[in-house]
Amino acid sequence: MIRVAVSLVNELTPGERRGRPFPVPADAGAAATAGLRAVYSSQREVTEAEGAELAQVAARLRAVFEAVADGGIDSAATQVNALLEETHARPMLERHDGEPWHLHFHGRGGTMAGDWAASCATGLAIVLGSEFSDRLGVCTAPHCDRVYVDVSRNGTRRFCSTACQGRVKTAAFRARSKS
Repeated sequence: MIRVAVSLVNELTPGERRGRPFPVPADAGAAATAGLRAVYSSQREVTEAEGAELAQVAARLRAVFEAVADGGIDSAATQVNALLEETHARPMLERHDGEPWHLHFHGRGGTMAGDWAASCATGLAIVLGSEFSDRLGVCTAPHCDRVYVDVSRNGTRRFCSTACQGRVKTAAFRARSKS
């Protein structure tokens, strides 16, 4: 669920990406579909209305990543707790669509955005309540504010992608070469 949270935030929230402005998506449904399919390839098409709801969820999830990046674990936890309460998140084993039993964190009959909000909030709660709470971050490359989760062994990731890491290293090399 953390990968879904990262993907939704990075596809649905405006800001900067890899040195360029990243505007609000013109088609929230298509952007949400792309974000979900990045993790679950069989995800159905998301409607424009569902995409708009997911964009609101993504904005709230972004605030959690930003709070952690700023050292505000208490603020991040408070925001996640609010999402958990609003969505009535609870673990439940389900089997559907020919899949084996698997864990869901939402009940039947919810909205797509509410169900994903419950699942993403649960995933973030698990991370924040563990020794890995500092593994959520916002890219430190100039002109990029995309989020990431650090799954590296040593926990020193600072960039959303190798593209941003490369941009920073290239700029540093060029600055050294001029000197």
